[in-house]
Amino acid sequence: MLERIQSVAAQVGAVVVGKQPQIKLALACLLARGHLLIEDLPGVGKTTLAHALSISLGLEFKRVQFTNDLLPADIVGVSVFDRERSRFVFHPGPVFSQVLLADEINRASPKAQSALLEAMEERQVSVDGKPLALPDPFFVIATQNPQDQVGTFPLPESQLDRFLMCVELGYPDPKSERALLEGRDRRHMLDELQPQMNPVQLLEAQKLVRGIRCAPALLDYVQQLLTTSRRSAALSEGLSPRAGLGLMQAARAWALLDGRNHVLPDDVQAVLPAVAGHRLRPTKGGALSHRARAEMVAELIKAVAVP
Repeated sequence: MLERIQSVAAQVGAVVVGKQPQIKLALACLLARGHLLIEDLPGVGKTTLAHALSISLGLEFKRVQFTNDLLPADIVGVSVFDRERSRFVFHPGPVFSQVLLADEINRASPKAQSALLEAMEERQVSVDGKPLALPDPFFVIATQNPQDQVGTFPLPESQLDRFLMCVELGYPDPKSERALLEGRDRRHMLDELQPQMNPVQLLEAQKLVRGIRCAPALLDYVQQLLTTSRRSAALSEGLSPRAGLGLMQAARAWALLDGRNHVLPDDVQAVLPAVAGHRLRPTKGGALSHRARAEMVAELIKAVAVP
């Protein structure tokens, strides 16, 4: 199983060059059954990463371009009256897929953004008062432009908390950018990708993640990180219980990717910036850059002794 996962990472890395740490984080997020938020400037490969991941994992993929006039029905679906049957017939929206790419999610209004809340948390949607289950596995991979760009709406805290991880791609290093300039078009490369796993194998890998062992001392360490975040004078909001559960699952997935059946403090520290950065709120308020978030998480790590 680990070989299959590594082949997925290698194939995605051939398309999104020079971003192996971010690719590993994205895979850990999906193995932990979490949703992924990719935040960065336009044109650095956010959508390409989402496409490459879905194809390599053999998952059904649908994309929604979020705009300021997007309606919840454009995501969930709509009931249309059928004259022949004399009743309303539900036409499923793009949310009924294994991977939903919510492209530029913060360009839609909060009303449209809220259409994903139930889907992300319960893996179901309510239509005409009836719950409809979504496919399994089901992932939301959302891309987000920086909040200072024109025409963006900040994601509410309740929406951000549904994303297990938030990662930033950043500009490529000179060697990787040279490979991009000399290489082939990324769209053509995506068309030639072949699945390295299938949904059944992905579900098996997710079961393996849940079986990764955590020692009591490791649980104490995670609990102390959560408590310290809530008591810090520099933070107005600490990490929620949902964040703690997600952190444990992400650390288990990271351990699996490293070929271990137990979690180490290093695994927790490796995933903590991606899990905690978008959830922490500084006392002084205001939007934070990824660098500022990373510094907050680094201070949190320093404040807690490693067992």
